[in-house]
Amino acid sequence: MNEQYPVIPGAESFYFEGNDIGILLSHGFIGTPQSVRFVGEKLAEQGFTVLAPRLKGHGTHYLDMEQCTHEDWYESLKRGYLQLKERGKKVFVMGQSMGGTLALKLAAEYKDIEGLIIINTALTLPAFEQFKKSPAPRFIDEGKPDIKAGDVHEISYEKAPVRAIRELQRLMAEAPPAIGKIQVPALCIKSFTDHVVPPENTVFIYRSLSSKNKRLVTLPDSYHVASMDNDKELIAEQAARFIRTYTSVHQYAAVK
Repeated sequence: MNEQYPVIPGAESFYFEGNDIGILLSHGFIGTPQSVRFVGEKLAEQGFTVLAPRLKGHGTHYLDMEQCTHEDWYESLKRGYLQLKERGKKVFVMGQSMGGTLALKLAAEYKDIEGLIIINTALTLPAFEQFKKSPAPRFIDEGKPDIKAGDVHEISYEKAPVRAIRELQRLMAEAPPAIGKIQVPALCIKSFTDHVVPPENTVFIYRSLSSKNKRLVTLPDSYHVASMDNDKELIAEQAARFIRTYTSVHQYAAVK
């Protein structure tokens, strides 16, 4: 499926060339790379290479998204991973919400991923349960993004295709069996209050991972879209510290 609509200004993929550590950064459902740009820029300032692909059907028009499957979204992320590997990078994968769900799938498939960072990862979405059954409307209205901080604008669609919601539900259903296959170091981040994805999702993931080295962090002052919220600096700091823990500090020192 070729997208029929142009990319919304500000919703483009972004890439920052840095050292030999590559961070593959994924946005969530209906979001765009804009939602993770602050964290990406902060990690790039630390000297890391950062790639945030725009998932297919996102950042254009919800009619484009309606034509996508969850495999299309996964392929978008996987292509980013392969691009970083082709550039000789050691890759950490990091995802917000559905981006975390996709990151889990990627880490289960590719054993040479260096580490995993997930933020408010979606395994269940209670508000969408009703759309598993037919009949259902073609589209539903999207409310304001779940962000505690004021004056924050997230680029997203005003409507969500129910067909896309059902694809997200299929993706979430695939995730639990894959989690136990993941053995790489993992940083699991959740908001204390999240009105979209129950924080228990992240606790379940943390407990289910086979990783010997894993850590669970709770954000005190953010809602679901935490990468744009009050704790965004904390996320960037925790991610950079985690990555440096599992790489050579001297070899991958920040580029000044």
